[in-house]
Amino acid sequence: MPLTPHGGVLKDLFARDAPRKDELAAEAETLPALTLSERHLCDLELILNGGFSPLDGFLNEKDYNGVVKDLRLESGVLFSMPITLDVDQATVDELAIKPGARITLRDFRDERNLAILTVEDVYRPDKALEAREVFGSEDDSHPGIHYLFHTAKEFYVGGKLEALSRLDHYDFLELRYTPSELRAHFEKLGWQRIVAFQTRNPMHRAHRELTVRAARSQQANVLIHPVVGLTKPGDIDHFTRAIWHAIIRKNHGATHFIVGRDHAGPGKNKQGVDHYGPYDAQEAVQKYRDELGIKMVEFQEMIYLPDRDEYMPRDEVPEGVRTTNISGTELRYRLRTGREIPEWFSYPEVVKNSGKDQIARALQATLMQGGGRPVSMLLGETVRHELSAELGFSREDRKTNVARIAFVASELTKAGAAVIAAPIAPFEDARQQARELIEKTGPFFLVHVATPLEFCERTDRRGIYQKARAGEIKGFTGVDDPYEVPTTAELVVDCEKQTVRSIVHEIILLLESRGLLDRL
Repeated sequence: MPLTPHGGVLKDLFARDAPRKDELAAEAETLPALTLSERHLCDLELILNGGFSPLDGFLNEKDYNGVVKDLRLESGVLFSMPITLDVDQATVDELAIKPGARITLRDFRDERNLAILTVEDVYRPDKALEAREVFGSEDDSHPGIHYLFHTAKEFYVGGKLEALSRLDHYDFLELRYTPSELRAHFEKLGWQRIVAFQTRNPMHRAHRELTVRAARSQQANVLIHPVVGLTKPGDIDHFTRAIWHAIIRKNHGATHFIVGRDHAGPGKNKQGVDHYGPYDAQEAVQKYRDELGIKMVEFQEMIYLPDRDEYMPRDEVPEGVRTTNISGTELRYRLRTGREIPEWFSYPEVVKNSGKDQIARALQATLMQGGGRPVSMLLGETVRHELSAELGFSREDRKTNVARIAFVASELTKAGAAVIAAPIAPFEDARQQARELIEKTGPFFLVHVATPLEFCERTDRRGIYQKARAGEIKGFTGVDDPYEVPTTAELVVDCEKQTVRSIVHEIILLLESRGLLDRL
């Protein structure tokens, strides 16, 4: 049967706080609000749903020091990675963050309130010590160290959390299980022994062979448990992360955990040498196996034997037998240049590759879920910052901004990408010119997000409409600047009456009706 959660109790804060949800939601509206980054959201979600049990908040200073120096919380429970909420001095001052304060934590994507944090302390971490103890180095070629030194703010805020809302996701909804849900699913299936395989990347044939062998060796069922979310520079990589991975899988109900060669390896340092040995992760998990409870299934690198048409662990390959492999660098080169990927290495499926911003992000996630061609996104604020920073908000500047977006979109379309653009485009002639330019290289669809102005004002947490009404902001679309309602939109939607998910579904149906999704 599934193991007892790490620390003895699954800290499912959603279940714990559900009886007080309405009370907490009302209080959250009255509190100072901190908008979280993408990285913060990833950590918050796993604290709230119990994936990081026994944590029920961001680490206070005592727990942080214990984890950094001894891989232990103050309670003595093993925990290998510091889960922290970093802020700068300006935020501390603006929100009056101090012990005893209560702060609403907000999603940057849609400004929804997700949780309330009761502050226990605000402290300045010793980042050099954290780098040495957690990552074994101060070399900022390591992505985790680079993030720590160059992105993370100077203060950490520790405290307990109370759950308000689950994070919205728009991709792979049927595969997103919380620890409680996954444990219940295993119980329903009658699974007693579950071997988990964690990956950040698409699985190739070597990975499948590895998981099948692991399941057979342990007489277990397989849980493919991929990491999704933040997987770019700044994501934490270190062999002690394998301990953390084991804890997370244990909390999700797994009894066994595959740890292969170079598990969570961050690559090479500035001298061109691997940061860690290929089997350091296995040694770390083995050292703490009794406390972890979950059993490690060790595997070496899987090697392909072309004469036998089979995979085999490197240490089992007979001497003199011909082997072959494709490195990660070679695979990326072949994908980039469209060169053939041998069937012995991978699968064709793997090789193929208002609310307007929310809809755009959700649509991008949904389209990318299907694989195929890349899906680019041009959000209004991003374009203004990166492409049109010198432009104002006169009629001509607005038209120029839309024209630039159309040009970029047409070039991306010409190169084979699907493009989602979500600017404020208030003028009919600018929209028509964009359509004519883009239709030279591919289909064009105009989705009019016809959300009533009154709804936009009611849900505006930043007070922008209020400032526009007071005359503090000039040239504001819909207030003192005109908006010409589209007359040629392929689809009209309303975020007041429809959910983002239902709107995305309508867009998908539209694309399917035009025979486009099989090209993505």
